[in-house]
Amino acid sequence: MVARPINSWVNSVYNPAFAHEKYIVIDKSLLSILVCPISKAPLKYVAEDNELVCAVSGLAYPIKDDIPVMLESEARELTLEEKEKYKA
Repeated sequence: MVARPINSWVNSVYNPAFAHEKYIVIDKSLLSILVCPISKAPLKYVAEDNELVCAVSGLAYPIKDDIPVMLESEARELTLEEKEKYKA
């Protein structure tokens, strides 16, 4: 696997076996300071959905063009199943 830096805190990871998919790797130091703008709770990065999830507020913030969009108006509400999954 080869990581190609996009900027100082996000890397796009390219895996030839999955050339049709793009994975984002968020720097742990950035993730440790990002919080939900609604609840101020920590966020969890969900690579499969390319989102930052807040279990407390029940919102998932998208990552568009390798930039976390931390706006409530852009967030989606988690389903009941997702809320239970991320509560732990």
